[in-house]
Amino acid sequence: MTLGEGNHQLEKEPLKNIYEEISMLITEEADPRFSRLDRSSIGDILRRINSEDAKVSKAVRKEIPHIAKAVELILMNMKKGGRIFYFGAGTSGRLGILDAAECNPTFGTDPNLVQGIIAGGKETVFLSAEGAEDDISSIPIEFDRRKISPPDIVIGLSASKRTPFAVEALKFGRKMGCPTIFITCNPREDVDVDADVLICPVVGPEVVAGSTRMKAALAQKMILTMLSTTVMIKLGKLYKNFMVDLLDKSDKLSARSIRIVMNTVDCNFDRAVSLLKEAGGKVKTAVVMGKMSVKRTEAEKLIEDADGFLYKVFGEE
Repeated sequence: MTLGEGNHQLEKEPLKNIYEEISMLITEEADPRFSRLDRSSIGDILRRINSEDAKVSKAVRKEIPHIAKAVELILMNMKKGGRIFYFGAGTSGRLGILDAAECNPTFGTDPNLVQGIIAGGKETVFLSAEGAEDDISSIPIEFDRRKISPPDIVIGLSASKRTPFAVEALKFGRKMGCPTIFITCNPREDVDVDADVLICPVVGPEVVAGSTRMKAALAQKMILTMLSTTVMIKLGKLYKNFMVDLLDKSDKLSARSIRIVMNTVDCNFDRAVSLLKEAGGKVKTAVVMGKMSVKRTEAEKLIEDADGFLYKVFGEE
């Protein structure tokens, strides 16, 4: 369908329909305030980008009631054994993969619990293949390969609201009976995609017209971070504001684990290291052992009985 060299007569009518659809999107508008961007100074360009970025958090804040509904939906289904699947193309797909990848080391989750799926496959994480967003043939394959079914949660990511790969994933998920969430940066009243929850931060036209890797991507990144972090907190992955389920996979994370034990148990460095060794590197277990003066087996039983919430283990309000 593209108009590359030698293809100028190919399928002009479908392209015209897509052009007309895209031309109606806020995310594709050209903001006249930036019509002289190409001749602006470096400092002016940076200030303009920064000023527009500052608007994103306000747009996201307006969507908190809908983000909260999404968190509740995710939690309800994860407690039944559900997993999270992000579907997106281009920048949106990469953001889903990024959020999924961070959940394992940060919260100690199974790598399969949160997964990001990008149009075009792994190659498009590193090398753009924009046409991949139009190919929906892989959707049934991905569902079958990953055994996606209720109570798994399907989350579509599309700044423009029209990305075929993301929209088709939601349709397929709904047909399977999966709970669905759609995140887009166009007004809710203009979104004609069926989903259990719509999250629609309206960030307006981009400084570079149509470059949704800018404000739209920032909004999506913020929302995904809010979603996954809040879900993990409500699953007992934190004690106070400490990541007590993080995985000891690097020197930095080892040092962070020691620091968390020192802070929560109120002990010195050597004692924290000793507790972590006895706990097999598990921060949560080490904290309970240190605060309750119990052995590893008893600490693990106390954690299990409290559904992973350490404040419950310690009888705190």
